[in-house]
Parts: sequence; C-alpha cells; structure tokens
Amino acid sequence: MAKTISAAEAVQFIQEGSRVLIGGFLAVGAPENLIDALVEAGTKDLHMVVIASDYENRGIGKLVVNHQIKTAQVSHLGTNKEIQAQMNSGAMQIELVPQGTLMERVRAHGAGLGGVLTPTGLGTVIAEGKQVLSVEGKDFLLETAIGGDVAIIRAYKADKMGNLVYRKTARNSNPIMAMAAPITIAEVDEILEIGQIDPEDVITPGVFVNYLVLHQEEK
Repeated sequence: MAKTISAAEAVQFIQEGSRVLIGGFLAVGAPENLIDALVEAGTKDLHMVVIASDYENRGIGKLVVNHQIKTAQVSHLGTNKEIQAQMNSGAMQIELVPQGTLMERVRAHGAGLGGVLTPTGLGTVIAEGKQVLSVEGKDFLLETAIGGDVAIIRAYKADKMGNLVYRKTARNSNPIMAMAAPITIAEVDEILEIGQIDPEDVITPGVFVNYLVLHQEEK
C-alpha cells in the first residue's frame, strides 16, 4: 500500500547530498509540485539524474536556478542557459551521458544489474577512463549502473497500491526512474481505489512506489 502525503512532506525524504532521480523530458512529465516543494525546502548539494535540464522556469531548471544542484548526470543542456553557466564556471560538476545509455544505466540498477555494454561513445570523450570489453569480436564500453536515494516521478493515475498509469509522452523516463531508488514518490492527477485500474494498463507496478502525492494545479 502506497501512502498518500503532501508534496512538502514528500521532499523531507530528500536530504542534503541526496542522489535524486527525476522523471520527465524538457518538463514534459516532470513532477512540478514536488520540484516546487523542493525549491521551497531549499535542500542543497543534491546530485541529480535526469534526461534533460528543462528550462530555467520549468521542470528541474528551477532547482538549478536556486543553486540546489551540486552534481548531475544528464544528457541534454541545450534549453537551460543557467546550467550551462554553472557547468562552465565550475559551480556544478556534470557528467554528460548519451540519452539511451543514461536510461539503460538507470534501468540496470533497477533490475539489479551492475551495468550494461554499449558501443555508444567508443572513440569519443565518453569512453575516457572506462573499460572496453570485446564480445564476439566487437568492442563495447562497460557503463556502470546508476541508482539514487530517492526518485520523484510524474504519472497520470494511481491506485492506493501505487500501481501507475502514464499519459502520452509523460511516460518518457518516469517508469525507469521509478525502479532505481529505495524511495519512489509519484505525483499523480488521480488516486483510485484498488481494482479500479485494469491490470493491463499498469506500467509501473505498485511494488516500486512508496508514496503518492496528489497533483495540485498552480493558482
């Protein structure tokens, strides 16, 4: 059974220095209420794992602007000038990871694997310092798994067991992020009774979800 709590209560699980997995891509499927509550809490020195850094005033960009992120593993910075400035000044340490590789590394952690083998990045700066393995005559980079302390994600509907349904492209990275932390908090539009979601529609099983936060539209 997933416990329903407020966004303010939920972000208390995120402590200074926490590794936070955040769902969404360019703010689509971002857990905006949870991000806003984390901005309000002001928790610093976070390590962030996301596909994209979104925009300065939307998605995780609000955490960047508020100087709450110390380090990040991310694929896309092109729409957020603030994170570019902090990276270039040395205020934030960033590991740029190809998008597919990033998601596979997170998925691997959720599946209990140590990492994945991929040809992506061979012969580039991505390969620097990494182990290259040969399998059947082909070279692959060994990319280690990525997990976190807390995952904050966005879904469409949940039941009280925490089973989740996503809506359209908001499905992007959220199901994978949900798997890879011991505490997963899902911000949802609606919380239904157990049995009201067809099992065939469940994308993230409730076993991965600890807490639910009912999304509130901005006034």
